[in-house]
Amino acid sequence: MGNAQLARLFQELTDLMKLEEGSPQAFRVRAYERAVGAVRDSPIPVSDMTDKELQALDGVGKSTASKIRELIETGSMAKLEALREKFPADLVELTRIPGLGPKTVLLLRERLDVNNVEELKAAIAEEKLRELPGVGARSEEKIAKAIDRMGLHGKDRRTPIEQVIGVANDVVAALAELPEVVDIKPCGSLRRFRDTIGDVDIVVASNNPEPVMDAFVALPSVTNVIGHGPTKSSVLTAAGLQIDLRVVEPQQFGAAVLYFTGSKQHNIELRQRALTKGMTLNEYALAEAETEDVVAAENESDVYAALDMAWVPPEIREGVGEVALALEESLPDLVELKHVRGDLHVHSSWSGDGRSSLEDMVAAADSGGLSYVAITDHAEDLAINGLSPEEVLQEREAIEELRTRHPKLTILHGSELNIGPEGSVDYDPDFLETFDWCVASVHSHFDLSAEDQTRRVMTAMHNPHVNVIGHLTGRKLGKRPGIELDYSAIFDTAAETGTALEINSHLARLDVPADVLRLARERTDITYVISTDSHHVNEYENLRWGVANARRGWVPRKQIANTWTAKRFLSWVERSRAG
Repeated sequence: MGNAQLARLFQELTDLMKLEEGSPQAFRVRAYERAVGAVRDSPIPVSDMTDKELQALDGVGKSTASKIRELIETGSMAKLEALREKFPADLVELTRIPGLGPKTVLLLRERLDVNNVEELKAAIAEEKLRELPGVGARSEEKIAKAIDRMGLHGKDRRTPIEQVIGVANDVVAALAELPEVVDIKPCGSLRRFRDTIGDVDIVVASNNPEPVMDAFVALPSVTNVIGHGPTKSSVLTAAGLQIDLRVVEPQQFGAAVLYFTGSKQHNIELRQRALTKGMTLNEYALAEAETEDVVAAENESDVYAALDMAWVPPEIREGVGEVALALEESLPDLVELKHVRGDLHVHSSWSGDGRSSLEDMVAAADSGGLSYVAITDHAEDLAINGLSPEEVLQEREAIEELRTRHPKLTILHGSELNIGPEGSVDYDPDFLETFDWCVASVHSHFDLSAEDQTRRVMTAMHNPHVNVIGHLTGRKLGKRPGIELDYSAIFDTAAETGTALEINSHLARLDVPADVLRLARERTDITYVISTDSHHVNEYENLRWGVANARRGWVPRKQIANTWTAKRFLSWVERSRAG
């Protein structure tokens, strides 16, 4: 069991303990939160540690170490299983709605018999929430609005990708080790990199499916087996996530992966294309309609080629024009991870929320092959984590010294500024002038009107010291809906001012959202950057998620500034700052 999987299980334990204790600030809750970070950030596998080494981790005591050992040795934890029984996934989901803390969720269950989103919506419709202590009519209205904006719809609810991708990868990794598995791939909306997922679809190629199915339903993450058949099985995880596994013969794998990746509309258009060429297409093969002779099936790319189409990247298979462009061989030139040369939103322990030192963040950027990196610790108006002007100057001295130690890496000293409710940012103009690069982001006042939020962000864009708007909507998937904006006005202002829009790579954000990026498909006058918003050296790896989101949003590679050489990028920064 790897560090990431252990950290996910301890995060689940932490979330459940908040309900058990009735507070996110309880001692045991905070202890487990520290354990999550210690396990996640450990540079060596926790499973290889002795009990003494476990207890040497920051935030891991004897009791926590014993629970880690229990997970490593048995694949489960008695405390976690008991809490899962006491607090089902549907109830836990309520705690992710802004305005509903653990105490309120427990009151909802005890006094109103509310145990899930649908029952909560019914209670709101009957104005029952305002009767609870500490809620009131205004809070009830805000909760109702949050439910709507977060897209929580009971049985049709979707799970944020951050809560899915690790679990799915664990399943794929476990099954891939089986000798019966020839090939395996996660499909569905996860492969298309939608920011929320319904069910997880996994396709396996095997000539002997029975052992694969048996191993699947017996995985530690499985809490309920919905179906267990010879070629298809379905299970539920503790978080209520459904995972469907399908096994096909190796020679059918490509057609099956294509079919189960979807989307539905993309598949319909492919089948229509097949019919025009006298063929049929299903999850088993592309075949001649009259003779049923297989034309292509083993490899996904062969199916597209046989249909006289360019291969369509999974992220854009949504039936929004990609099939027509593939027939014309004119799909957009999308960015790949190898194209990204710099990271322009990076934090260090100089900020209160940074978990790696400045030295380590710079060294990791250099060893990771980046050409340039911007250190953008928080600015002074973020009271908990921000740097005073004096601290900024001290950090600048440290960066200057690091430049001599990393001569091949261009290190920019930047800042993540806070956009105030009227569009103002931190520090005075003369001091802002001394930074090499400035990100400006919304961190507060999320409940303003769309008109006010749009004016606010546009004002920040007009500030000549702001190079890029960070995580545009400020959303946190499954936890906080983004601010409402007039995107057409935002795009116009970005083009007018030369201010870039950040594609934030963190799985909790993926902001700008892909559907918003697609609104600007025809706007060749907008510049983007893909940044990790890293707070630890491990988070540089998140860059792949930002790349996937940019691809899903149809953003052309040439419009992404940090795919440019350092010379071209720095020249662009200089020109944009000069107006």
